[in-house]
Amino acid sequence: MTVRRGLPAGAERLAAELYWGAFGRKLGPALDPPDKAVPFIAAHLNADRAVCALLDGQLVGLAGYQHGGRALTGGSAGAVLRAYGHLRGLHRLLLLTLFERRPAPGQLLMDGIAVSPELRGRGVGSLLIEEVAAVAAEQGYREIRLDVIDTNPRARALYERRGFTAVRTEQMPYLRGLFGFGAVTTMRRAVDTGAEAER
Repeated sequence: MTVRRGLPAGAERLAAELYWGAFGRKLGPALDPPDKAVPFIAAHLNADRAVCALLDGQLVGLAGYQHGGRALTGGSAGAVLRAYGHLRGLHRLLLLTLFERRPAPGQLLMDGIAVSPELRGRGVGSLLIEEVAAVAAEQGYREIRLDVIDTNPRARALYERRGFTAVRTEQMPYLRGLFGFGAVTTMRRAVDTGAEAER
């Protein structure tokens, strides 16, 4: 298993499939059907905002982060309207705004982790988290922040094992019927100051 920064050239489709496998239930109301959502995600990935796990050269996991105003997944309002049409695209844009997050000064905002189903529970997520932490240290961030939904206790347990602490839970029961979750917990982890000192 190797971990690298940046998405390998030509791996966009596989990365989008992994991402959709992890987050399709949550993003479905905004981007369904899958045969349209996966190509849309693949076409709007920012490859330099990913850390990836490779097994024998094959992409098996990835995590994204925001830096310099760009995140792993992109796609402008115009791109959504072009892909889905103006009539169907407008309400999708409204739904997507519910997922927008902005970091506070000194925070590196981490996107969720996507790992191939057959390799879950084998340490891939931990490797990805530590590589994101290394990026945060090198870029001078003080802490890493992420959000985890209430229907994903396995992910929350992973984040807690890797040093993240829950700082706030926002109850959103009105979203449960639409997105399948009703609360989002914000978690933070301090960036290793020793790693910063070594820069």
